[in-house]
This record gives sequence, C-alpha cells and structure tokens, in this order.
Amino acid sequence: MDIKFLVVDDSVTMRRIVINSLRSLGYSDFVEACDGKDALDKLGMDDGINFVITDWNMPVLSGLELVKSIRGDEKHSKLAILMVTTRGVKEDIIEALQAKVNNYVVKPFTPQILKEKIEQILTAV
Repeated sequence: MDIKFLVVDDSVTMRRIVINSLRSLGYSDFVEACDGKDALDKLGMDDGINFVITDWNMPVLSGLELVKSIRGDEKHSKLAILMVTTRGVKEDIIEALQAKVNNYVVKPFTPQILKEKIEQILTAV
C-alpha cells in the first residue's frame, strides 16, 4: 500500500526530522503543513493523503483540534493519525486517545519508534 503522509508541525526542523525518519524507513510521499488549519486546507485539496502525523502544540489550530476536526469529517474520519508531541503526561495521552488518535509518540523519538508506531497503526486498520 502506498502511503502519503501529511506531516503537521509548526517547527520546520521537526517536520524535517519526521520526514527524514520516514525516508529512512522507505517512505517517499509527503505533504507538509505548519499548523492544524494549514493541514485541513491541504487535506481538502489532496485526496491521496492517507496518514497524518501531527504535533499537538501549534498556533492557529492545535493538533488535538485537528484530530477532532478530521474525526468529525465523514470523508476523512478513517484516516490514520499519529500524534508526535512533547506532551507525555498520562492525562494528555488519554485526551488524545479519546479524540481518537491511532497512536502517540513522545518527543524525542527514534526512527525505530516511529516505524513501530506506524506499523501498529497499519496492522490495526
């Protein structure tokens, strides 16, 4: 299955790290967004996106708001969503899971951790 990732983070550096990690895992199709609103705009324009990797803390529209918006949209409600964030406290993880993220990674992470989380999501879908 070809996977097209939407990588959402307000940090250009963090987007680079995620994309470079994905490249090292053999993935090659990416779209970038700088916040949740930008991500929603890009989702609306690109039917090929089937996996979202998003940060939580972003201006304009947070990652959590983005997840809720995607899950509330019938067209995109089944998208795979991985949240990658510095927010590692149990309450935050529970809140993200309640918003229906498929998985959760706490920064910093290694490409191996990213690979495991992506594979967990893909085998569960």
